[in-house]
Amino acid sequence: MAGGNGGFIGQDGLNAPDAPEIGTASVVSGTSLSVTFTAPTDTGGGAITEYIATAKDSSNNVIGVSGSSSPITVTGLTTNTAYTISVLAKNAFGTSERSAASNSATPISQGQNAYTTEGTYSWTAPAGTTSVSVVAVGGGGEAGQSYYVDAGAGGGGGLGYKNNYTVTAGSSYTVVVGAGGAGGGGGSAPVNGAAGGQSYFVNNSTVAGFGGNGGGKGSSGTPAGGTGGSYAGDGGGNGGTGGTANPAGGGGGGAGGYSGNGGQGQSSYPSGQGNAGSGGAGGGGAGSRGGGGVGILGEGASGGASYYSDNPREGKGGSGGATTTQAEGGAYGGGGGGSRDDGAVGAVRIIWPGSSRQFPSTNTADV
Repeated sequence: MAGGNGGFIGQDGLNAPDAPEIGTASVVSGTSLSVTFTAPTDTGGGAITEYIATAKDSSNNVIGVSGSSSPITVTGLTTNTAYTISVLAKNAFGTSERSAASNSATPISQGQNAYTTEGTYSWTAPAGTTSVSVVAVGGGGEAGQSYYVDAGAGGGGGLGYKNNYTVTAGSSYTVVVGAGGAGGGGGSAPVNGAAGGQSYFVNNSTVAGFGGNGGGKGSSGTPAGGTGGSYAGDGGGNGGTGGTANPAGGGGGGAGGYSGNGGQGQSSYPSGQGNAGSGGAGGGGAGSRGGGGVGILGEGASGGASYYSDNPREGKGGSGGATTTQAEGGAYGGGGGGSRDDGAVGAVRIIWPGSSRQFPSTNTADV
């Protein structure tokens, strides 16, 4: 029986509804929280006209916001202050009792850090930050060394992401950005290309993009392209395989995407093509050109196919990543093409709060 008014029934047969059943409060921004709830089974004989969610802090300061259904977002809150939220229902007769209080939740400011230069770093969680989402892209592999341009191309770096990873404010966490494969060639003798480095947050089993492998050395047989790097995390994509020399150097593999793999580089000559990426990945290069890179702002359009007859023939960037400049791989994670050309550097990007900013594309843009 509806209990909001002690069972009293008005002249029109209406009574106040029962209280909603409270759900979960979660962070939306530095000044807002969202709360879920279940509508009361007993509505007092009339339709619910609105719900009112009230946030209360430890000093009993309250802010109320109305809404028509679950969830309701309460705005105007104080950053880094803990709140609980209760909800009441209203019909034409009156209002229900308040629901039970939700869990405690603390609005925190949105933020981000991007690491785009190879190396090892230490990231410290800002005040109030309890969770993050992270994307990591491995470095692209280097093309093989050749007397001419008949070496296998480098594979693209893999992309992995992880959402809502718990961190402690003030604590430091390791960030590693993998280098693009380089230094495997440089002399006159044919040499296999160097692999790209792995990029990760905390460790390479938490979230990582692994580097693409280097292409095979030229001037004998048909040197294979390097395989693309894999990934670790909640989702992501493998880098594309570099093109095989046949007979000229192959195109570099594209970097992995958020929900698909990088495009494979061209392996036939002179009329072949590098394949398009999928799920926001970079496209494969053609005509001894590098593979396309991938962006770190969330999933966007995939890099398209590159044809040997194109001018330029470089692999196309996916999700806002860079199209290659001639034979070098495109940032981030594109594989090197042709002969002894370097792969692109990897990258790591951290965004918070992880509860409301999540890859592949939920509030992942710059703020």
